[in-house]
Amino acid sequence: MKTSFFHTRRGLLLAAVLTACGVNASAAEPIKVALIEGLSGPFANAGEAVARNIVWAMERVNARGGVKLPGGARPLELMRMDSKGSTEEALSLLKSATDQSVAVVMQGNSSAAAAALIDALNKHNQREPQRRALLLNYSAVDPVLTNEKCSPWHFRFDAHADMRLAALTDVLKDDAGTQRVYLIGQDYSFGQHVLREGRKMIAAKRPDIEFVGDELHPIGRVKDFLPYATKIKASGAQAVLTGNWGNDLTLLIKAAREVGFEGKFYTFYGNALGVPAAIGEAGIGRVLAVAEWHPNAGGKGSDALVSAFRKRFPKPEDDYLHVRMQVMVEMLAQAIERGRSAEAGAIVKALSGARYDGASLGGLGAGVMRAADHQYIQPLYVSVMQRAGSDGVPFDAEGSGFGFKTLRYVDAARAEQPHRCQMPAL
Repeated sequence: MKTSFFHTRRGLLLAAVLTACGVNASAAEPIKVALIEGLSGPFANAGEAVARNIVWAMERVNARGGVKLPGGARPLELMRMDSKGSTEEALSLLKSATDQSVAVVMQGNSSAAAAALIDALNKHNQREPQRRALLLNYSAVDPVLTNEKCSPWHFRFDAHADMRLAALTDVLKDDAGTQRVYLIGQDYSFGQHVLREGRKMIAAKRPDIEFVGDELHPIGRVKDFLPYATKIKASGAQAVLTGNWGNDLTLLIKAAREVGFEGKFYTFYGNALGVPAAIGEAGIGRVLAVAEWHPNAGGKGSDALVSAFRKRFPKPEDDYLHVRMQVMVEMLAQAIERGRSAEAGAIVKALSGARYDGASLGGLGAGVMRAADHQYIQPLYVSVMQRAGSDGVPFDAEGSGFGFKTLRYVDAARAEQPHRCQMPAL
C-alpha cells in the first residue's frame, strides 16, 4: 500500500525531533495549511512537484522545533486538497478548509483559480471574521492579482508575469540574430496576458522584430501539438515566446523538436517538468527560462540546497526545486512567530512589509513582501539550457543530462515594477 509524504517512520522521527527540542509532539496541535492544487488531471505532475517543495520546507521547520508560540511550539502540517485542475473544485475545497477553521491556504498553478479564491476569501472573511483565512500564492502570476484585484488576504511569492517578461525581453532585445517571433500561449487570463504584454514589450524594445504568429490554444486539453509546431516552423519564426507551463509546454517543445524547428524558445518554465529531456540536444543554447533562482545559480548555499533536496527526493522525475516555495514557508513560520498567533489577521499584519534575509536557506531567497500590494520583490535569473558538466552547469535537470546556465541576473531593484493596487483595509 502506498504511503503519504508523512508516512509512519517520518512521523516517529518528527516526534523525536520535536521532543528533543522541548516540544511535546503528541500534545502540540499542528498548524494546518491547506494546499489546494491540481494533484490529478493534466497538470498533476506540476501539482505534485509543488507538494514536494512545500512538504520539504515544512519538514525543515518542524525539524528545528516547529513554529514557536507563547503557548509552546507547534508543527506545520500540510493538508493535500486535490482541485483536479478545476476552479469550481478549488472553491469547494476552500469552503471545506475554512469550515475546518484552516487559516492558511496555498495555491498557485492557475491564475484563474487564484482570482476566484481571492474573491471568495474576501467575502468569507467579511462574513465570518471568526474563521478568517489567507492565500499564499507561489506561481499564479497574472499581474492583476496584485493590481486591480489586490487583497489584504493574498500574498504572491513569485515574480508576476510582467516582471518575468521584462527580463526575458531584455535578453531578446540584445539577440540581434532574431528578427521573427511567434507568440503562443494557453487560452486563459495568464496566457492571454503574456501574449498581449509580450508583444508590447518586444515592439517597444525591438521595433524591427516581425511577429509571424500570435496564437492561443485550449489549456490542458491539447494532446497533439504537432499542428501548432508545424505552423511555427512554416512561419519562418526564429524564436517563440510562451508562458506555457506543465504538459502544455513539454508537449509543445517536444512537437517542435519532431518537426525540426531550430529557433529559440523564450519561456517562463522551460527548465523543468520534462522539457529538457523532451527537446534534448536541440535545446542547447536555444531554450531560455526565467525564475527567481535556478539550481546552477551558484554559491555554497545554492549548491547545498540542491544537494539536500536531491537526497530527500532522489528520483530524477521528482527533481523540481524552487526557492520561492521554500521562502514562502519560511516567511509564514516567521510571521506566525512575530505575530505570536496562527490566526489569519495576525499573520497578515506580520507578513505585510516583512523582509526575509535568506539566512534559513543558506543565503538564498532574500527579498521583501511589498506592503502596498503584497508582491514579493526579489531578484530574477534568465538562464539558458546547456549540457550538464559544462562550465557553470554542475547540475542537470531531472536526470536529463542537460541543465541551465545563468545568462542574465536581474537584481531586485531592477526587477521591481510599479503597481496599481489600492489595498483595502484589513
